[in-house]
Amino acid sequence: MSGTDGPAGPGGGAPEEAGPRWHVEVDRGVCIGSGMCVATAPGGFELDAARQSHPVRTECAASDDVLAAAEGCPVEAISVTDARTGEAVFPPEE
Repeated sequence: MSGTDGPAGPGGGAPEEAGPRWHVEVDRGVCIGSGMCVATAPGGFELDAARQSHPVRTECAASDDVLAAAEGCPVEAISVTDARTGEAVFPPEE
């Protein structure tokens, strides 16, 4: 098996094309550094030295933890969109 025959995902996981993908952003002008996102989705968010949140990866597999972090952000600084279509996942479009 050559290096191109295996899974394309990082760490030997599922191929990049498998399953829904999300684009995650944190509005640093709104973020208050509460850390709720890190507590809810520790693999999805980190706080920097200035206590500002940022996603570990701006594109990730759809995840209940990432969605819960966005929904639980006390200042709604986290937005999640479908990486393929650009459709809002959270906050929902009105």
